[in-house]
Amino acid sequence: MTRVAVAGFQHETNTFAPFPTTLETFRTGGSWPALTRGEALHDTMRGLNIPLSGFMAACTHELIPILWCGAEPGGYVEEDAFEAIVGEIVQTIADTKPDAVYLDLHGAMVTQRYNDAEAEIIARVRAAIGPDTPFVVSFDLHGNLSTPVSDLTDGVTLYRTYPHTDLAETGARAAHLLDQLLQGPLAKAYKQVDLLLPITAQSTEFEPAKSIYAALANLDVSSADIAMGFPPADIPDVGPAIFAYDPDPAKAQAAVDQITASILAAETQFDARLEQALPCVARAMTLEAPVVIADPQDNPGAGGTGDTTGILRALIENNAPDAVLSMLYDPKTAAAAHAAGQGAEIDVSIGGAFDQYSKPFKARVKVERLSDGVFDFTGPMFGGATAHLGPVARLRIIGTGVTVVVGSRRGQNADQEMFRVVGIEPRDHAIVCVKSGVHFMADYLRITDRILFAESPGANPCHLETLPYTKIRKGIRLGNSGKTT
Repeated sequence: MTRVAVAGFQHETNTFAPFPTTLETFRTGGSWPALTRGEALHDTMRGLNIPLSGFMAACTHELIPILWCGAEPGGYVEEDAFEAIVGEIVQTIADTKPDAVYLDLHGAMVTQRYNDAEAEIIARVRAAIGPDTPFVVSFDLHGNLSTPVSDLTDGVTLYRTYPHTDLAETGARAAHLLDQLLQGPLAKAYKQVDLLLPITAQSTEFEPAKSIYAALANLDVSSADIAMGFPPADIPDVGPAIFAYDPDPAKAQAAVDQITASILAAETQFDARLEQALPCVARAMTLEAPVVIADPQDNPGAGGTGDTTGILRALIENNAPDAVLSMLYDPKTAAAAHAAGQGAEIDVSIGGAFDQYSKPFKARVKVERLSDGVFDFTGPMFGGATAHLGPVARLRIIGTGVTVVVGSRRGQNADQEMFRVVGIEPRDHAIVCVKSGVHFMADYLRITDRILFAESPGANPCHLETLPYTKIRKGIRLGNSGKTT
């Protein structure tokens, strides 16, 4: 029987984020499972919306499970973390000599040494298995994927939805692509597109990405996929890339050309959908409840600190009568609330640890509910996974209609359970604020289609021309800003 080695190492690196990503963050988990090794992967991955889970469920061959780990998006992955995890993956592959390899990677990992960390991982694996062993990889829709990634792999699949509800499905497609490769090689085609788009413009809930991605299923090739790129990464290979595979090289190339043309033709239609925080909140107050306001520039899922107070201040300044916000990263305030106990009134200084984005918000609050931060997700993206976010507290800001949920580990709010963990039912409130970019829509569209995107300072700027790029390649256009590097 064919023996397939499988592993996953996921990180989306925001090179502008003000903190590193350490080995400990991969070991401990948060919204995703902690570092898991060997046979334990069979139980850990079962039923989760994770590419490795989908691959393992769809694969009909003998599996050699190595490890899976992921960390919340953040700053550069530290070298010791990278070397420890990659070293273990490559050594196990070298020792077991599999007939094929599948990796579940993100595509936007960066270390201080490697601008293109996934290309380095892939090069090391290819060196260990030789040129003829079939090698497939799945990536996030936000991957920044280079020519070496295409050259050194035999097949690539990517998420086709944003919000990412098809992670497991993408892994399953990788398993089916591997089956084709085991019957014989496929011709490949690849192209980078010189157009960088803010993440809020990339959502497949909106045009033009909705139609561009829907068209993939109708292409007459074995496989075709698009990486839209992850903009807050100051590296040469940032931006979109397109992959196609087919026994007929001409068909694969034609598919890549067709997809490229569709993206470029729609360039002016991509819209970041941002409005300044104060008027955004004011407009939300005029709409039928509930209204969801996203804070995409402080999205922990894109490397945001998760603790900025811009949206909180906009709620207070607008005298919002019934607003809830979750989840603001503030372990110190969460600890103070737990020490005081439920029902206590305390003076706190909420968030604002990174003064380049915001200042702490000082207030007297009532501690309305406490939690240990361990709960099960139920939404379409994280559903089936168990969160481990440390002490969580629900705080009502006295004298206002605003309630804020603070937690002890960064995590984007892509699931309503991040409110329910402290007894808040989102649909029952007029304004629901989430620290997220787009992923929240998968769950929150279940309760409302009134969704706004507020612009408030954070580590994930969506006006790309404001980012201090120094390494990105010449000639790439920054969205519809009119600026070309």
